[in-house]
Amino acid sequence: MTTIYYKQNRLKKLRAFCQVAKHGSVTKAAEKLFASQPTVSLQIQALEREMEVSLFERNGPQIMLTVEGKILYDLAEPLVQNVDHLHETFSAHCGNLSTGELSIAAGESTILYVLPEPVQKFTTEYPGIKLRLANETGRDGLEMLRNNDIDIAIGSMLEIPDDIEYKPIVSYNPVLIAPKDHPLSKITSLTLSDISPYGLILPPRHLSTWRIVKMVFAQNNTNYKVSLEAGGWEVIKQYVKIGMGVSIVTDVCLTEEDRKDLTVLPLDKYFPKRSYGIVTRKGKFLSTPAERFIDIMNNCYSEADAE
Repeated sequence: MTTIYYKQNRLKKLRAFCQVAKHGSVTKAAEKLFASQPTVSLQIQALEREMEVSLFERNGPQIMLTVEGKILYDLAEPLVQNVDHLHETFSAHCGNLSTGELSIAAGESTILYVLPEPVQKFTTEYPGIKLRLANETGRDGLEMLRNNDIDIAIGSMLEIPDDIEYKPIVSYNPVLIAPKDHPLSKITSLTLSDISPYGLILPPRHLSTWRIVKMVFAQNNTNYKVSLEAGGWEVIKQYVKIGMGVSIVTDVCLTEEDRKDLTVLPLDKYFPKRSYGIVTRKGKFLSTPAERFIDIMNNCYSEADAE
């Protein structure tokens, strides 16, 4: 009777298994499932008996997937996601997208400069969908994606992990910004050697801009110096305007007013374009709101390119 009961509740077992696999903890999985730890442990044990394998290696408080556990997780996680979103997906296919949630992780610059138009169009078209924007970048954003704390991430990626998919949607040009009366404003064909004597204002060190600047100057055997580290492009623009230094930015952050107040010089001869796009986990089920948002974002920037 017990074996039959557990087979009839395979979805509960798989859901418990996926939560333990994601969080590496029975305690955290129980919290997510609003269940007791013994219940989750029994569900895992029953699943191991049913599959006739050990799914986890237990080393004290740490729990890690076995090889077989990893295979099962890759198979089961999309199935659990599909079932958990069944009602929402069914309603959407019937033409009803009046309720639901969409969680997106993106960095500050992406939220400020790339997302306003897609977000506005999405919320206008689907007012019943609760939209949450998490200001997270890099490893933190990827960890949220892997833990299913968000549906998708949006941003710029230089290095793409094996379990992640990145689909660029729009690209922007690298430029140098300087005060209007700066000596560099008089140079018609800017080189890295021209920039070298002047202090750069760069965003925080852990962000990709530092690595790109370091790589490009090194490839061209040119020195550079950083005079100020400041958080966010809005802050950087303001400090450039008051003469604290020059900076290398992506022109997505520049408004018409900025271009009136700053000298803007192209650097595409040295620096690559910066793309922004959709970041997802391979094999992850995308909810209908996520798919609709991606469609809207693609449409926004395909229309912009056509103009």
